[in-house]
Amino acid sequence: MSGPDDPWDATVTVRLRDLRLASMLERALWPESAREVPRARARLDRGPGDALVLTIRARDTGAMRAALNTYLGWVHLSLATARSAGTPSAEPGAPVG
Repeated sequence: MSGPDDPWDATVTVRLRDLRLASMLERALWPESAREVPRARARLDRGPGDALVLTIRARDTGAMRAALNTYLGWVHLSLATARSAGTPSAEPGAPVG
């Protein structure tokens, strides 16, 4: 059984329609994942195909919630920006998991 001091881990895989969009999203999120944050750490990796894998480790549930909300918000904003710029692979219905 885990105790109150055990870290929380989450992995989010964002599957995109093309390599260009995956690279754009990676470049948008990378500076934030490299930042030092007291209660959470994030790491970005390229997954299989055009996927981007975000791994978050947090000290507590509050830090995990904040980190997930923040990163998922940035993913949503980045894809909305790509749609506004006319990137066809960022249209609604693009597989994002």
